[in-house]
Amino acid sequence: MKYNLPAVIKAIVKMLEDKLKIYDELVSKCPRFIRKGKTMPYTSANGYMFSLFNKAGEIGIRFSKEVQEKYMNEFNTTIYKSYGAVMRGYILIPEKMLEDLDKVAEYLNESYDYVMTLEPK
Repeated sequence: MKYNLPAVIKAIVKMLEDKLKIYDELVSKCPRFIRKGKTMPYTSANGYMFSLFNKAGEIGIRFSKEVQEKYMNEFNTTIYKSYGAVMRGYILIPEKMLEDLDKVAEYLNESYDYVMTLEPK
């Protein structure tokens, strides 16, 4: 099977750009913090990252171990991976959840509140 490689690459780039816009929109719903990072978008507070956007266009949000396990079951999702590394404490936000960014923003704010309880780095 032959592929039109430039068209495939353009489609992938467009998909990643669209997903990054979703991540930016999500973060903009949370005025207590801002998005950081040019090549690896993330949010951080108190010296801790608490959300990430990876090169696969996936969003991960950090929670305490107990909350992480609860949400992995509730959202039917897995641990988040970024650049091949398992991100301890992060869960993968399923694509379906991104249809309700207001709800995901609540989880992102919850994550922010969690890292603010940690000893500052």
